Amino acid sequence: MWKEENNTLTKTFEFKDFITAFGFMAKVAIVAEKMNHHPNWSNVYNKVTFALNTHDAGDTVTDKDHRLAAEIDKLA
Repeated sequence: MWKEENNTLTKTFEFKDFITAFGFMAKVAIVAEKMNHHPNWSNVYNKVTFALNTHDAGDTVTDKDHRLAAEIDKLA
């Protein structure tokens, strides 16, 4: 479940291994580019963590972030 706090939507996804996590990131990158809304994210081994907000809106959570979060969930 995505958590909204401090003007950021956050969620961590855990996969079976690094390759699966990296593949997920590649899929997210394609969707994010099409949406022209790029996530703040990090990857450590099998975990991918997102911190979404909209820079153009003063680093607050907007509908763009909720739409990207929904797309990310579909790919997980």
